[in-house]
Amino acid sequence: MSVFSEVPQAAPVAVFKLTQDFNNDQFPNKVNLGVGAYRTDEGKPWVLPVVKKVESIIVNDTTLNHEYLPILGLPEFRSSASKIALGDDSPAIQENRVGAVQCLGGTGALKMGAEFLRRFYNGNNNTKTPVFVSAPTWENHNAVFSNAGFEDVRPYKYWDAQNRGLDLAGFLGDLESCPEHSIFVLHACAHNPTGTDPTQEQWKQIAEVMMRRKLFVFFDSAYQGFASGSLDKDAWAVRYFVSMGFEMLCAQSFSKNFGLYNERVGNLTIVARDADNLKRVLSQMEKIVRTTWSNPPSQGARVVAVTLNSPELFAEWKDNVKTMADRVLLMRAQLKAKLQALGTPGTWEHITDQIGMFSFTGLNPNQVEYMIKEKHIYLMASGRINMCGLTTKNIDYVAESIHEAVTSVQ
Repeated sequence: MSVFSEVPQAAPVAVFKLTQDFNNDQFPNKVNLGVGAYRTDEGKPWVLPVVKKVESIIVNDTTLNHEYLPILGLPEFRSSASKIALGDDSPAIQENRVGAVQCLGGTGALKMGAEFLRRFYNGNNNTKTPVFVSAPTWENHNAVFSNAGFEDVRPYKYWDAQNRGLDLAGFLGDLESCPEHSIFVLHACAHNPTGTDPTQEQWKQIAEVMMRRKLFVFFDSAYQGFASGSLDKDAWAVRYFVSMGFEMLCAQSFSKNFGLYNERVGNLTIVARDADNLKRVLSQMEKIVRTTWSNPPSQGARVVAVTLNSPELFAEWKDNVKTMADRVLLMRAQLKAKLQALGTPGTWEHITDQIGMFSFTGLNPNQVEYMIKEKHIYLMASGRINMCGLTTKNIDYVAESIHEAVTSVQ
């Protein structure tokens, strides 16, 4: 008898199963709106021109070798990554109370932060501390915190399905009624999966309640620059919370805004009360890293570090990111216009009100099933679509299919 015979079969990860189903579909006009990565108007992955250039620089740098990095990661990567999140002129950086851990993508940064908070937030072994994630949120948020040992992962109100926008009253109500010192996972920009972000005035209201209620802020910043095309605009919320005096964690991913999906380039920025607190936090982070991946990989981190630390390459990267953001914004505008031209029932303003790669269409599960089975258009059961899956070649077919689904399926 096998020692593995009692292992239960796990359900496949939804987004990967969707892609597998798409790949197996022989329909010539099939469309994949479920993929979690940027695609060009030809439906192809895009290697950023600046990344190609920097990879060539790295290949020809004879000073480099394959020795271990410091346990917390490449210093020039960690510092530059934190700077784009907090800003070059951040008082917290100037006061030496900002540190960072190079991680395996944004997921790794969330994992490191969760492991640290479970061990040391409000004393040792905080398994009972509530962790709040938005309803809905990226599916991995729940799993990362549960697997780190938190026993009480709860939703907070976020999406107003009827009005297809932010449920600010519900959000603020949950902030007011939750236990003090609860941990809240906030999306820095381009909320996944809804694409709906608070305005700056709404962020100020959220920050005020969180400060008064002594709640802990854990930002997930996966799309900086990719949402609006502006690094500074997309980091506004993170920087505002720092300016208000919050101690906080910020998980950063460079998968989307550098197109480095398989290099797993992430950073966990730590904003502490003072330099002494930061030193103690980083000492414990070293121990957690040691038992998790022991030492981080260098290639992707070098690509990001070289880019961010060269004024010319940095400018080119920002231009590359804006190219991606502009394509997404264009697809949003065209999809909304085509649905309105078709007279599709309901309001479609939310398509352009939302931001980032993903859009919550408002399609219900029956309509999603119709789109997949009858029209061969693959999207998540929640109705979430990746705007990058739309191209000038398929957008008419997608708009007509959405119109058909909304008018014929309840």
